[in-house]
Amino acid sequence: MTGGAGFIGSHTAVSLVNAGFEPIIVDNFSNSEHKILAGLKQILGRALTHYEADCNDASEMERIFATEQPMGIIHFAASKAVGESVEKPLMYYRNNLNSLMVLLELMPRHNVRSFVFSSSCTVYGQPEQLPVTEATPRLPASSPYGNTKAMGEDIIRDCVASKMPIRAISLRYFNPIGAHPSALIGELPRGVPANLVPYLLQVATKQRASLTVHGNDYSTPDGTAIRDYIHVMDLAEAHVSALQLLGQKDADSFYDIFNIGTGRGASVLDLINTFEEVTGITLPYTLGPRRAGDIEQIYADVIKATEGLNWQTKRSLAEALGDAWRWQQTL
Repeated sequence: MTGGAGFIGSHTAVSLVNAGFEPIIVDNFSNSEHKILAGLKQILGRALTHYEADCNDASEMERIFATEQPMGIIHFAASKAVGESVEKPLMYYRNNLNSLMVLLELMPRHNVRSFVFSSSCTVYGQPEQLPVTEATPRLPASSPYGNTKAMGEDIIRDCVASKMPIRAISLRYFNPIGAHPSALIGELPRGVPANLVPYLLQVATKQRASLTVHGNDYSTPDGTAIRDYIHVMDLAEAHVSALQLLGQKDADSFYDIFNIGTGRGASVLDLINTFEEVTGITLPYTLGPRRAGDIEQIYADVIKATEGLNWQTKRSLAEALGDAWRWQQTL
């Protein structure tokens, strides 16, 4: 697992072990912290093998492939801040696309067949119809970050079409939130959080004065933007299902795409109200103007994932926020 010490990667490590896999973590800790490895050790009762390495370093990745002889790759590692990607586009294209190509080049050399790619619902932009299915047209990305996800999908598709011996799945994540119920691992945003839930949690702990709701004049039931919030442990389990599906495939080359969400939209005010109900904390917030680049609403059609991956979400929005809050209180 590249980026295995990150938010989604660390939770997926737990789900992989629970399913009988032996995850190997590769992370350069540019956007994660070593304390997550200690949390994983507490949850699992043992340390996982990990390498502090950059996926863009082809010779180091070659050494790891040769040493570990993995059966598959889950590729989480990527720069992921939308705003930063607008300011530093070349850094994002270099890091996110080159690391992907290094892995794809190494796989046939080491007879590694299975590849799961972290994609994103950002590839849909503001869709004309909801919910979005995997057949919904992709729209031009509003940021270099979003573009690297669309381009990453295309690179994998073209490699499979060229008959490279790779079986791959792209998982289009919606909005992951929450934490492991043990509160030993969770999301660790750097600086000012760009996402709603980490910011909300910092308001709840009085690290920040109040929350700004960006836009209350959207064409939604309460006027605020709608997203599909999925518990990170449900998302983690989708990676296990994807890896299991790839292991069952007989074809030398295979590629598919799945939406990974709950199939339900929740507005910003829904999120705030649910958090207040779960915790008993009143969140101070103000209504502000819309943010440039924000879409009005998006949520997933998850029928294909339910049927094709034999997977479905199990945890509620309230559970996700409760778990996130317990994690926040440990920081």
